[in-house]
Amino acid sequence: MDLFEYQARELFAGHGVPVLDSAVVADPAAARAAAERLGGRVVVKAQVKTGGRGKAGGVRLASDPTDAEAKARAILGMDIKGHTVGTVMLTETADIQDEFYVAYLLDRAERTFLAMASAEGGMDIEEVAATRPGALARIPVDADEGVTEEKAREIAAAGGLPDEAVPVLVALWEVFTEEDALLVEVNPLVRTEDGRILALDGKVSLDANARFRHPAHAAYETPGEGDPLEAAARAKGLNYVKLDGSVGVIGNGAGLVMSTLDVVAHHGGAPANFLDIGGGASAQVMADGLGVILSDPDVTSVLVNVFGGITACDAVADGIVRALGLVDLTKPLVVRLDGNNAERGRAILDAAAPSLGPLVQQLDTMDGAAARAAAPARS
Repeated sequence: MDLFEYQARELFAGHGVPVLDSAVVADPAAARAAAERLGGRVVVKAQVKTGGRGKAGGVRLASDPTDAEAKARAILGMDIKGHTVGTVMLTETADIQDEFYVAYLLDRAERTFLAMASAEGGMDIEEVAATRPGALARIPVDADEGVTEEKAREIAAAGGLPDEAVPVLVALWEVFTEEDALLVEVNPLVRTEDGRILALDGKVSLDANARFRHPAHAAYETPGEGDPLEAAARAKGLNYVKLDGSVGVIGNGAGLVMSTLDVVAHHGGAPANFLDIGGGASAQVMADGLGVILSDPDVTSVLVNVFGGITACDAVADGIVRALGLVDLTKPLVVRLDGNNAERGRAILDAAAPSLGPLVQQLDTMDGAAARAAAPARS
């Protein structure tokens, strides 16, 4: 879950990362009042979850409250890379002496945490990395040791940050770990003319899988944001991820589902989703899963691939039969059952075939079932 900048700054402040006073408003008149409270001269910043706000005109300096109202009016409603600006944040200004860049992230390729730091903050960091890779230091962070004061000094030295930034680096690591973040980025982190270190911007992406540990994070969710199918699945407690293809996939166990996606692709199909029903393939779970997948207009067929274990295949088959009594099946449904009580499960589906109709097809192997489910996508 990506946060708006003002939400990231709230997290920063809660962990001792120094930020300037600010206010978030949704109309120009409120911007004028906020600017008066903040001292008159303010920065007005569009709140959207994308980069490039400055280049798009979404970050503007206002000289006084009247100007702040005018700047807010100009920014509100803007379209920035497909994101409509609904709120703006006004912040105090700072006399900047130096700008730096710092980030903590999960480096999936190297299977570790990574700190990145640069003395060239305030710029497009992707451009810096591409044109002057030596200007961006990359320092692996041990998950057990974390960022201690000693490690923070190493990061600061590698990136050309001043010693005064060390406590802020430690505090940002606290944000990263205690909030279960996948990314914490500050660009720029600045040193002011009076020697203060401030986070003038903030980008935070939280791990949605850790939502259960952070009830307070629910306040950061934006209604209507994200894929509506994923939202519907989440409301039903389903482990679902929307993909770009046309073959709906249901399986029990993340490993089996991932393998199924690969086999579907091997046979020329493109998976429309990842859906793991786990060990509880009840009729309601199957109905919920089928309901979400069948509501996807991109789906041309559905593959149910189950290997019976704790939940036996006959229970899964019974769930499928009852589920099809709860949903309107309009697309081919290919079922492959294997493992515990597979023969009983197949017999249940065979017995129910007259009522299920011709759209339900059984195959004995994952390879054959994937090929059959992928056929509509190839035609």
